[in-house]
Amino acid sequence: MSDYKILVPPPKRHGPAWIAGAIVIVALIVAGVVVITHHSQGSGHRATPPSGHSTTIAAPPLSVVSTTPATGATNVASDATITVQLSAPITTVADLPPLNPPVPGAWKKTSATVVTFAATAAFTPTSTESLTIPAGPTGLRGTAGGTLAAPVTVSFTVAQASTERLQQLLAQGNYLPLSFTPTAPLSSPVEAFTSQPGTFAWKWPGTPPSLTSLWSEGTENVITKGAVMNFENQHKLTVDGVAGKQVWTALFADITAGKANADPYTYVSVSKTLPENLTLYNNGAVQFAGIAVNTGVPGADTADGTYPVFEHITSSRMKGTNPDGSTYDDPNVPWAAYFNGGDALHGFPRATYGSPQSNGCVEMAIPDAATTWPLTPIGTLVTVAGPAS
Repeated sequence: MSDYKILVPPPKRHGPAWIAGAIVIVALIVAGVVVITHHSQGSGHRATPPSGHSTTIAAPPLSVVSTTPATGATNVASDATITVQLSAPITTVADLPPLNPPVPGAWKKTSATVVTFAATAAFTPTSTESLTIPAGPTGLRGTAGGTLAAPVTVSFTVAQASTERLQQLLAQGNYLPLSFTPTAPLSSPVEAFTSQPGTFAWKWPGTPPSLTSLWSEGTENVITKGAVMNFENQHKLTVDGVAGKQVWTALFADITAGKANADPYTYVSVSKTLPENLTLYNNGAVQFAGIAVNTGVPGADTADGTYPVFEHITSSRMKGTNPDGSTYDDPNVPWAAYFNGGDALHGFPRATYGSPQSNGCVEMAIPDAATTWPLTPIGTLVTVAGPAS
């Protein structure tokens, strides 16, 4: 409590006799108000306030002038610093509440009117953070005793982290056919989602050109998408191939804990050159070669391109319309791995294999499908290539 005593004499009279009529004004700042008390010091020729009379003047209220980031801001960097500018000098910041969702760190006063949140971890990409500064005695207090008249809420959305950083973490987690070696250890936990200097390298010399040609460092590509889908599937997350806050949180937690994907990296190449066949690579080496397959007939062609498996089931009901207008309804097609719309790798009984016979799928003998199916989980890339139909 500040205690200020101000002696205000009346106009000078004849010599020291003015003291007899002096008024002593005592100003006390208590809990945000200024109390001015008048005490009579004797009689005089002027009227004075009654002895003990007090006048209460409220302390100036405290207000938030600005925040960084501003409320409603988007694309805020994951290593951003939060600051709050107040209208007047404040006392302590010990009672400020944490962020929601929580981020480790502490508030500190960096100037008479500014408080800053010193984070000890990065904000999770694509997350929305909020902070509510309480009003009244539980919130910030000015040195003159003022407090906020009403709570102030600040919220902002963290930017998506770079594709480069996503690739680095996926490689370190063993979800890519490449390794990543950082130049130096992470400089600070606050930089967890910031791209780090380092080098990518292919893990296996036998990796086929049809796969290596798909890679581009720092830009989105199907290899990265397939790896994200694989990660999402293994962590029981919604499989969409997009790195949202759940993916970033789980991925960095795995890297921090030294947890890596234990499954092999598999890749499927389908050739439409007669006789049509399938090759499956396991960690860069050919595991199955020359498996006879049937792709789509003219009018129901199996589209060229590379696609990640998005559904992986032991049995599937397939129904539709053939190019000639007839319909089909096969209730128990075994060992299905869907990779492009309704096109899937699967088993199907045919008299022969190695030529276009399907309605767009990649068919193979049921024993071959049973053998390859366990090696084509969600996220596995399937490349289809060959001459035009």
